[in-house]
Amino acid sequence: MQDYLAEEWPIATCLLGVPPIGRDGIPVQDAAAETWAVIFEDVAAEGFRLAELTDGLIRPADLSPSRRRELVEIAREHGVGIPAVHVQRASVAIPGSEVENLDYAHRSIDATAELGATVYSTGLHGPFTEAQRRALWFWTAQGHVDAEDAEQRARAVRAIRELGTHAASVGLIVSLELYEDTYLGTAASAVRFVEEVGLDNVGLNPDVGNLVRLHRPVEDWRELYATTLPYANYWHLKNYARDEAADGSWQTAVPTTLDAGVIDYRWAVREAVALGYRGVFTCEHYGGDSLAMCGRAQEYLRRVLPRAIPAGNGLASTGAERS
Repeated sequence: MQDYLAEEWPIATCLLGVPPIGRDGIPVQDAAAETWAVIFEDVAAEGFRLAELTDGLIRPADLSPSRRRELVEIAREHGVGIPAVHVQRASVAIPGSEVENLDYAHRSIDATAELGATVYSTGLHGPFTEAQRRALWFWTAQGHVDAEDAEQRARAVRAIRELGTHAASVGLIVSLELYEDTYLGTAASAVRFVEEVGLDNVGLNPDVGNLVRLHRPVEDWRELYATTLPYANYWHLKNYARDEAADGSWQTAVPTTLDAGVIDYRWAVREAVALGYRGVFTCEHYGGDSLAMCGRAQEYLRRVLPRAIPAGNGLASTGAERS
């Protein structure tokens, strides 16, 4: 991975707060260029030069080549680049959907490369259950659970290896996101999965926030990072205010700012950099003004990064920091 000066480190925003259906009832996927322009205007206004594209908003694989070019051009007009495409809830491990989702993933990889991105981010998330769609916070309801079946897991490993080989051929890395109740649902299972895939361009997105927000007992967040950061090649960062009873009888969590939750990101970023992480930081937040919260997260990371990089390694800031 490329080395960066602290003030130049790539920090992206998610687009989770953008409604997927416009006021006119037209999905953002099919919207006019003016609608896309407003999205990137807002991104730029919050100080971001990069935005992750998620297929929950726009599915690049299902755009025509001309519309993909238009998307990139509109983003560029507002000074915004697209470093990564995140494909979620189309797991290659879901029985009955493996072939369809594998084909979609292959098409998404080609589309990601066409957009000029360098990261194909995905995971083994299943589609929302009805209970998750009804819940205020979807993670408080039970979602898809990968079967404890050795052959099904092996098929998933083979599918990701196939995707990783394809991605490498078009210059992309593949990042697999930690997510509960999947083969990427614990630190040990996620690391074993990546090791079984066995490709240099396939690593982990150590989104520990996905696990600390669960209303159930979870692994200690420091231990999660200690195990997964050595395999990290892309990173979603978000935080939650978590509380739990000492006797384990209850747990709760709600979204908060990157600096205020249970995860100490000053520590986590310092550990990641020390271990050689040189990937994109993508800020995430659920609820409220997600984009503004991501903007605050970027400001925090810009303050933390110079002190996370050991002096004398050539990566520390050489000038005024930019927000």
